[in-house]
Amino acid sequence: MCAFKMYVVVLLFLFATLSTVDSVERWSLNYIYTALSKPVELPGIHEFTAMGLMNNQQIDYYDSVAKKKIPKQDWMREKLPADYWEKGTQSRKSKEQWFKVNVNILMDRMRHNNTDLHILQWKHGCEIEQRDGTLKFIKGTDQYSYDGDDFLAFDDVTMQWVAPVDQALPTKRKWDGVQILNQYTKGYLEKECVDWLSKFMEYGEKHLRMDDSPPKVYAFAKKAKTAGHVRLTCMATGFYPKDVVMRIKKNAVPLTEHDGVQSAGVLPNDDETYQIRMSVQIPEADKETYECYVNHRALKEPIVEKWDGKCCDCNQVTGVIIGAVVAVVLLFITSLLVLWKKGKIFAGKKGAPPPTGIQEPLNGNGFGAAVLNMPVKKDDASSTDSGQGSNERLETEPMLANGVKKDDASSTDSGQGSNERLETEPMLTNGVKKDDASSTDSEPLGSD
Repeated sequence: MCAFKMYVVVLLFLFATLSTVDSVERWSLNYIYTALSKPVELPGIHEFTAMGLMNNQQIDYYDSVAKKKIPKQDWMREKLPADYWEKGTQSRKSKEQWFKVNVNILMDRMRHNNTDLHILQWKHGCEIEQRDGTLKFIKGTDQYSYDGDDFLAFDDVTMQWVAPVDQALPTKRKWDGVQILNQYTKGYLEKECVDWLSKFMEYGEKHLRMDDSPPKVYAFAKKAKTAGHVRLTCMATGFYPKDVVMRIKKNAVPLTEHDGVQSAGVLPNDDETYQIRMSVQIPEADKETYECYVNHRALKEPIVEKWDGKCCDCNQVTGVIIGAVVAVVLLFITSLLVLWKKGKIFAGKKGAPPPTGIQEPLNGNGFGAAVLNMPVKKDDASSTDSGQGSNERLETEPMLANGVKKDDASSTDSGQGSNERLETEPMLTNGVKKDDASSTDSEPLGSD
């Protein structure tokens, strides 16, 4: 029974089906820029990072170490030309410099020193709704935060900046003082960003139109290498998107790495869905209650799959039976060979091999069962600043203007163009007002 259950699990794992829908109600495109006041000695944490997100999936990426804007989805790499990535790289390098200036400005304004770590972020983008093949703008986002708290946000209805803290008032006054820039920001959020989002929807149609798919969860155990122990495994497969929570629980208490829990993390299936496995070694005689807990956004409530306490290969009866059968077959073949050599059978048929009465399996593996191999499709992790061109605005503006001077609104680093507003804002430390919205020399957030 255990073997049959495992067979079903493998089949479901290999042939999980993909469900799609004709359209998605809500779509979003956002660019996020993060700058630290000083470097930290932690792996994967950089002084400056920028990324593009479509429906919360990363599509491009840049950091202060690699200094290159790269695609994070296959369709981004395939559909967008090399100059898109080259211009995007230059735009983000400029923003990186703008952020360095503005982090220091805000630290001074907040009366902070460089002893502690401080963080400046900028997020901008748009959200739309698709109905009957038409796109409708829902809302735009253009906001800054300092050390995790809201600092400044653009209201695209009133075309004014909102300052939730007193320290943001100097910047608000400067930016609101140039209405043409506010108009440009509004136009970017409601038109340019939407145009780029529409284009990306077309490029990544197959991948991005996937409907949420709930996981199938299994709990099983196999004999461990350590004598007297089994390895209990929880497996969830066929889910989409990839964000999932899995726990192995003992008597309703989650086990951790300190308890020996192991996992390779979330891995891709061949049908664009994902799978994850977690396992832990436990005594074979353990009679405690073990269960697999899995939660995913496609589920109305978490799945709890209890282990039935059985071990798939711990019972040696099956092995003994198979061994006995093999021994009998070998004995039978040996007997036939002896009789053949003595001329007792197959007399007169020279050159003909002695039939054994046992036919070779058609698949050649000796057990009559085909071996299935499942190719694993790697997730693309190479790019993140979409919306070059006018959309560049978004990307080219780290969550704060990056101080980069825009060449023109046709730049291909998304969010450049009008979004440059933040960077081009008249918040320059020297109080100089930008000549026009196409300038890309981002002004600092403003100092008095």
